[in-house]
Amino acid sequence: WVHHRVPVAHREELYHILRMTGPLLLSRILNYLLPFVVTMFCGRLGNAVMAGYGLASATINVTTVATGYGLGLACDTLVSQTFGGKNLWQVSYLQNQGIILPQLYAAALANLASGATNYILIYWLDLGVGGSAAANTLSQIYICVFLFAYIRWKKLHVKTWGGWSVESLQEWGSYMKLALPSALMKCFEWWVYEFGGFFAGMLSEDELAAQHAVIMVAYITYMFPLGIQAAACARVGNALGAGDSSRAILTSKVSLGLAATFAIAEGLVLGSSKTVIGLIFTSDERIIGLVSQLMNAYCFLQFFDGLVCVCTGIFLGTGKQKIPAVANFIGYYCVGLTLSVTLMFAAKLRVLGFWVGLLVCVVLQSSFYIVVIFRLNWEKVTEEAVKRAQKSLNTLDSEGTPDRSTHSEKPVDGYVSVSTEAHDGNPEREGEHVVQQLKDNRLSITQLIIRRGLTVFAAVALLAVGAAVLFLVPLPEIQSAESNYTRDWINVTYSPDSIFSTQLVPSKESE
Repeated sequence: WVHHRVPVAHREELYHILRMTGPLLLSRILNYLLPFVVTMFCGRLGNAVMAGYGLASATINVTTVATGYGLGLACDTLVSQTFGGKNLWQVSYLQNQGIILPQLYAAALANLASGATNYILIYWLDLGVGGSAAANTLSQIYICVFLFAYIRWKKLHVKTWGGWSVESLQEWGSYMKLALPSALMKCFEWWVYEFGGFFAGMLSEDELAAQHAVIMVAYITYMFPLGIQAAACARVGNALGAGDSSRAILTSKVSLGLAATFAIAEGLVLGSSKTVIGLIFTSDERIIGLVSQLMNAYCFLQFFDGLVCVCTGIFLGTGKQKIPAVANFIGYYCVGLTLSVTLMFAAKLRVLGFWVGLLVCVVLQSSFYIVVIFRLNWEKVTEEAVKRAQKSLNTLDSEGTPDRSTHSEKPVDGYVSVSTEAHDGNPEREGEHVVQQLKDNRLSITQLIIRRGLTVFAAVALLAVGAAVLFLVPLPEIQSAESNYTRDWINVTYSPDSIFSTQLVPSKESE
């Protein structure tokens, strides 16, 4: 039945996407386990230590990880399209070349090394929470070293890296035109969940705990569409870089269909197990009931959020980061967060209101993204991608003769216009020709020293300010539990079957 109903091209594309998604999914779960392992060890040191680690992690995620991750997303566009265009000397590495398994192996080795490091520093050397922080840092170093070692071992750099040169300091502006929208896109999405934790903490400790539990479940379920997103980004970018618009459109359709299928399966599993999911984190019946209540909204939210995730990957592959960057700000903050706060406090839905607000947001966003994707001018997008790959796109006119008139000189984000008609297919000679063509756009040595020097100075100054605050500003005194007003209020007891009462009543202790 499948062979008759599903076209061969769709089956082949599904095979390629699944082949990439499987290892990507496992590698992302293993990457997620790195901080999870640290949390487990911190939990053994006491609740205060684990709470401190959670607060530190949230701060780091908001200020550095989300920003750095977003800036790095520009590589997903440039690398995949450049590799698809066979301009190997301008290619970066691994995922967007379709090389996936090394990330899986590196993440697995990093988890083993991280667990051993945590045990040694915390228990053998008795370094406590400081040892756990050091182990967390070392775990990130491990995975970087393992990937670098693989690149050197397999000599991937021979075809794709020309060595260190002053050229690496050129054309930062074209990269940042893609990187800044990517960073904003990721930060707008990431930060809204941190705000959710803050608002839940304003309600009660129980609701903060339930919110954190659902977030942990969300991290796991989000790995599935995230794996498809990475595969879609690489496949779409490769196709566009090679000048193949039809394959890019086909990849988009198959990726969205696969994401919807996974999301339906996840929703069924979460919905059928919602009353016991809370037991993974706690034995407190009130929190278990709250988690079950929140799952009523999250089961639907994760379906549309999965579509948003994969659509984002398609936009990254096409180089259209500005669309989700603007949409994420409007959707998450002007619509989602505003509605969430209103439902939480004004409508008194409490933490459930946060997830209902986000549900409305992702429904609107997924609908908007899908409409935009299939209304794109894919021929124009392909031309822009080929330009980024620094390869001419030859199209046939209506008479079947080669037509180069479609080559536009309009500037494209992430690209400086060059002519490559004289190239003979030799990567080394192509690289020399491109450098010659870009001479007029090059910064002089003086300009490089001033501009890149200012960048380095700003980074060092920011680090110095952070260090000064750390060492010069005294830590606030820890307040006792009696001074925390949240303990004077408790929620009505929740059970899995009766979980919709949110009335606050005074506790006996407060009387």
